[in-house]
Amino acid sequence: MYPALAVLQALGKDGHEVLWIGGEGGMEAGLVQRAGLPFVAIPAGQVVGVGLRALLGLFQLVRGYFAARKLVWQFKPDVLFFTGGFVSVPVGLAGRGLPMLLCLPDIEPAKALGLISRYATAVAAPAEDSKAFFRPGLPVHVTGYPVRADLTGWDQTAARREFGLDPAVPTLLVFGGSKGSLAINKAVVQGLHDLLSEMQILHVTGDATWDETRAALPPLPEALRVRYKAYPYLHEQMGAAFAAADLTVCRAGASTLGELPLFGLPAVLVPLPYFWRYQRVNAEYLARHGAAQVLNDEDLETKLTATLLELMHNESKRSAMQTAMRALARPQAAADIAGLLRQITASSPVEAAR
Repeated sequence: MYPALAVLQALGKDGHEVLWIGGEGGMEAGLVQRAGLPFVAIPAGQVVGVGLRALLGLFQLVRGYFAARKLVWQFKPDVLFFTGGFVSVPVGLAGRGLPMLLCLPDIEPAKALGLISRYATAVAAPAEDSKAFFRPGLPVHVTGYPVRADLTGWDQTAARREFGLDPAVPTLLVFGGSKGSLAINKAVVQGLHDLLSEMQILHVTGDATWDETRAALPPLPEALRVRYKAYPYLHEQMGAAFAAADLTVCRAGASTLGELPLFGLPAVLVPLPYFWRYQRVNAEYLARHGAAQVLNDEDLETKLTATLLELMHNESKRSAMQTAMRALARPQAAADIAGLLRQITASSPVEAAR
């Protein structure tokens, strides 16, 4: 969702009519409408497993296809733009034959984008490694991950002031996405006393785990308690959170490929173990470039605190990770993808991938 919003923001509204098609019951409707974009929801589902679940997914796919076909016929788009999700399949099938640009959020395409890539005109990918996952001859442009413009504009001093943090104390950012990561939250809370003795913590718990995380907080002396700032979720302030931090621990979702490099933020990445391979591939990509360390979910309770303390104490290692992370940044990704959309819309041939 956020990559698409970033690209549309870079594209601008002058002369462009946009229709956002999302899945029924998703969280995107409010955010899309908040951005001033027309939103239509259609049925979408994944055909997985066997029995009733697979039949329900197939039924939703068929319903979504006919709903998408009607929308495509009514809206008559010049180009279809996809960033993934179950809804991509019915819309992609309904729009066969129309120009299509796929914006790949992760290094490896998820099944939905992989399926409709056979109809694609071109792909915008976050890294060179992504090219191996697509058919020969399909133009794959390495644009980077498009990041929201509202994340930028913070320096570390102003960002720490925003959260009431001490400008002289090293800062750890903990986050796990909009819903949060209960496993990461538990491991951080478990080591909170030791961690706060050496650093201050900006903890974005996620809405779904806010109450449970707050209830598990240990009693802390005042000198340590003032170093801990917790929030269920951050919207406009997320850029400040990135800018304030010296180190982060988080999952390895697609956004880490764009947001962490943009801020040159060294990371301890904990790939979600039940999310196919995508987070693992993302984490290993950043680690291979020297920008992050990877920690397995099952090792959080025994290794996270020691890993974070070691990195905070080792300033030269963090500096090297910061340099490596910043080298992966592609701040013009949204503008470059918007340029591809304009090119396709104007019926110009898309250049072969570089």
